[in-house]
Amino acid sequence: MSDSTGATWKGAAQLRGRLPWRLVDVALVLFIYFFNMSTLFDLAGDVAVVVGGTGVLGGALAEGLAAAGSKVAILGRNMERGEARVAAIHAAGGHAAFIPADASERSSLEHALENVTSKFGSPTILVNAAGGNNSKVTVTEDFPIEKIEVQDWVAAFDLNLLGGALLPCQVFGPGMCARGRGSIINIASVSAHLPLSRVVAYSSAKAAVLNLTQFLAREWASKGVRVNSITPGFFPAEQNRSLLFQPDGSPSARTQAIWGHTPMKRFGESHELVGACVFLASRAAAGFVTGTDIRVDGGYLSQTI
Repeated sequence: MSDSTGATWKGAAQLRGRLPWRLVDVALVLFIYFFNMSTLFDLAGDVAVVVGGTGVLGGALAEGLAAAGSKVAILGRNMERGEARVAAIHAAGGHAAFIPADASERSSLEHALENVTSKFGSPTILVNAAGGNNSKVTVTEDFPIEKIEVQDWVAAFDLNLLGGALLPCQVFGPGMCARGRGSIINIASVSAHLPLSRVVAYSSAKAAVLNLTQFLAREWASKGVRVNSITPGFFPAEQNRSLLFQPDGSPSARTQAIWGHTPMKRFGESHELVGACVFLASRAAAGFVTGTDIRVDGGYLSQTI
């Protein structure tokens, strides 16, 4: 029996001794319900590392984890955006710090791990939110796939697979395994499931992230580390803004096509990813969940024709 479960039943027993017997059953049910709801997604005592927390989606996830009680280390290259996100978390009463790091360099991540551990303690949650598309590997009518340079293709994989999942897992994962506790959350993409037009390198790299997620889930399950992924639908951010909007801000033809294929007929908002992230991060809520992918896509991948 966990500490929280034991406390629940102890409290219930105390109520049973105070209330008239006719109210005991109702009071017991209500007590257990509200107690469990207040602790199910409580991340107090956790230390979360959000790689790519300087971005729009990663930053929203960092704020959500902090709001759930976790101490949060925001890793990224843009100090201005990182410090701004930390300030927002502090203003909301949370605990956070920005730690400069390049997710594509192992030594940089190893140094970041030392800084996180020194400041907050050993990480228990890792969110890999770094990544993005690159115009050099974006297919158009005038730039077919056969014109993509090998070095540009490799750079896309370095950004989205190597720095977007593999290296952070290699650096932060072993410590979690040694301590017998951890939750790793990789950020995939709808294009990992269905190859979207134009973004072939990005789609291929994100498909690899899904495969890596399932591999690590199997490898590390016996060591107490859960590895899952979240598939966001279409969320406007800097890396896709030029594809989704015209220079004057009006929706592009691609946006119209996306909305037409999305049952909810809109883009997602960054805060709508937080619930899935906190759920996967929580041992109480998702302790038996590993190797899975949660789609937060407005139904996009459910639409066929």
